[in-house]
Amino acid sequence: MSKFRKGDKKSMPAGSTSSLSDIVFMLLFFFMVTTQMRETENKVSVTLPTASEVVKLERKDLSCYINIGSPIKSLQAQFGTDARIQLNDSFKTVDDIRDFVAAERDAMSEADRSLMTVSIRADQDVRMGIVTDVKQELRRCSALKIMYAGRRAQ
Repeated sequence: MSKFRKGDKKSMPAGSTSSLSDIVFMLLFFFMVTTQMRETENKVSVTLPTASEVVKLERKDLSCYINIGSPIKSLQAQFGTDARIQLNDSFKTVDDIRDFVAAERDAMSEADRSLMTVSIRADQDVRMGIVTDVKQELRRCSALKIMYAGRRAQ
């Protein structure tokens, strides 16, 4: 017959937690490096029109964004309800676009400057005159790669 041991139970040794802090810091460092934070805060409300053709940007770091729309509710008392142009985190005029494009180009390397794309995100209810003025100013400062942001048709 077999022999049963009742009093002598083997216990598992405790796991070492000395490398646990190293693993946590490696994961924290990984997510800090790979996460991309929002660069600008939207100060205009933009309802994108439905796009007929959708093209994905290959390198988002080579694009700069121009938002056109009416100010958000919290800023309407200060700026009104007319459509405004937002460059980075502030409202600007059409005359400021040249300086904006020059600053964005200066932030890029020499090889990437010719690949810069300007993405216009205009509200679907914005008058076309403002968008045309922005496009004309972009032509004057030789920013000829222009994309219009839109939402996909469902």
